[in-house]
Amino acid sequence: MFALRWGQGKERGAAGPTLFGMPLSFDHFVLPRLLRRPVRVLARLGEGDFEAPPFSAAILSAVLLASSGAYGAYLGGHVDSIVQSITARTGFAVDQIKVVGNRETSEIDILEGLELDGWTSLIGFDAEAARERIATLPWIEVAAVRKVYPHTLEVRVEEREPFALWQQGSELSVIEKSGNVIAPFSGGKQALLPLIVGAGAPAKAPDFISRIKKYPELAARIKGYIRIGERRWDLKLENGITVKLPEDGEDQAIADLVRMDYENGLLTRDIAAVDMRLSDRLVVQLTPEAATQREAALNEKPKILKRKPETKI
Repeated sequence: MFALRWGQGKERGAAGPTLFGMPLSFDHFVLPRLLRRPVRVLARLGEGDFEAPPFSAAILSAVLLASSGAYGAYLGGHVDSIVQSITARTGFAVDQIKVVGNRETSEIDILEGLELDGWTSLIGFDAEAARERIATLPWIEVAAVRKVYPHTLEVRVEEREPFALWQQGSELSVIEKSGNVIAPFSGGKQALLPLIVGAGAPAKAPDFISRIKKYPELAARIKGYIRIGERRWDLKLENGITVKLPEDGEDQAIADLVRMDYENGLLTRDIAAVDMRLSDRLVVQLTPEAATQREAALNEKPKILKRKPETKI
């Protein structure tokens, strides 16, 4: 009952427990349960009955040195590096990296964005900062970096969808359907994308190309879509023929072009261009070789007529 009532069990007038010479005795005062043991220890310490455990001085010195070192590391900004070093050497060093979802982005670029070294700890690794770095790569639309304990990093990316190649002057870029530039053209599978040329082409190309695709045979022949004066389109075919579409009535002109090619093989002839800009006529431009042959044939025709024998009646 000593812990419950200081005055109980003592003769009246007897000295109670003291702490550093100060009395701790209060009659009929009950301490809370959590404070009883600490107060007992303090009372014994004040009365000179408490003996320090062995090696307590060494332990306190070590604690003091450790706390001083930790405080100095905090002031110097070295806490993260210390945590990295300790945890990496206790089984948490990153030694496996899984990259998922990249097609155009090289794994080397993604690994550089992680900024790992030989002793990067998974515990102290800043996944959000790494995600932000990877998200700045040209092809990346969405990136996620996840820590899988004890020693694996998982990187998942979603790349931007290429729509076409855009040529402006000597520059050739891969663009999205929205017209935003993704990255410079680097070859490979990107060469299979539609080629659009000229200022203002990216804004108008998605709708125009979707209408051309209604005629698969024509779409398969087109090598490039050329925007002229931000007003109309020229079609450059793979055999070198240029089709000049009108500013208005594009759909009708395309339908007429497909019909004439089906009926007369217009687009397989030895011609350089088909001009459909005038609504009331179609102008066909011959290639230089075809023009030379036609001129020679026209010049030869009068000679043939002169050599033709007269018919006697």
